[in-house]
Amino acid sequence: MDNVQSAPEIQLVIFRLASEEYGLPITKVQEINRLAPITKLPQAAAFMEGIINLRGRIIPVIDLRKRFGLTVTDYTDDTRIVIVEVKGQTVGIIVDAVTEVVRLAASSIEPPPPVFVLDAQYLHGVGKLDNRLLILLDIDKILTSQEEIALRQVGA
Repeated sequence: MDNVQSAPEIQLVIFRLASEEYGLPITKVQEINRLAPITKLPQAAAFMEGIINLRGRIIPVIDLRKRFGLTVTDYTDDTRIVIVEVKGQTVGIIVDAVTEVVRLAASSIEPPPPVFVLDAQYLHGVGKLDNRLLILLDIDKILTSQEEIALRQVGA
């Protein structure tokens, strides 16, 4: 996300997870889909929900609530699978709802508070939009190296 700071503004896909709003650069989002049947995989990481068949491609799916250690709830009609690219690999992430696409001035983005940096290496920063705070994710850092390797094997 280094190029985010050099641009005067970025476009973000905003989604909800629990009571918070998160943002991803639109350039990382390939598509947004309704929840599809997910095939569970034995002995997968707890946050790894399984795999889906997306037009003939096998896509690993991660539940972001589980990944972030949030309370797991039932899926609703608003639940979506956001298809993103993580270090060259296509992955689905389950979110509570996708709410909007916004433009945010780079000057409205601040680094994450130092208290959270150790626990949340996948945070790019906090965006200020009107009276709202958006948690901006660095999707490329959402998985550890070992988790990336495991996902590549699933998607292969």
